[in-house]
Amino acid sequence: MSQTPDRNAVRQQVPTNEDGRPVINTVAAVAIAPSGVGAELSEYVAQAVAVIRDSGLPNETNAMFTNIEGDLDDVLRVVRDATMKLAAQGYRTGVSLKLDIRPGFSGQMAEKPALVDEIIATGQDR
Repeated sequence: MSQTPDRNAVRQQVPTNEDGRPVINTVAAVAIAPSGVGAELSEYVAQAVAVIRDSGLPNETNAMFTNIEGDLDDVLRVVRDATMKLAAQGYRTGVSLKLDIRPGFSGQMAEKPALVDEIIATGQDR
């Protein structure tokens, strides 16, 4: 029986997949870029972002990071694959990674900003 997760609970019931493995939803913010290639990195960043976009996981790119959402194992695999796109070409590659691991939740890339917008709109932030 599926339960709606409690946003205010410290712990959630961890859902499992069809194989009985835990599904650990993760939102990642990742920035991947090579070192020593000059002032403009967009050409290289685009290569890493293309791998992320081709992964099939929900993602969005902003000026600083690409956000990815999915099961922890899938997200980490995509981060590795995107990193290897540059590292396998011989570039020293830096990765900045922040993970929000929240079992029981999904769709957080859309839900989190919507909740913030709702709080601001209703004046609950004051």
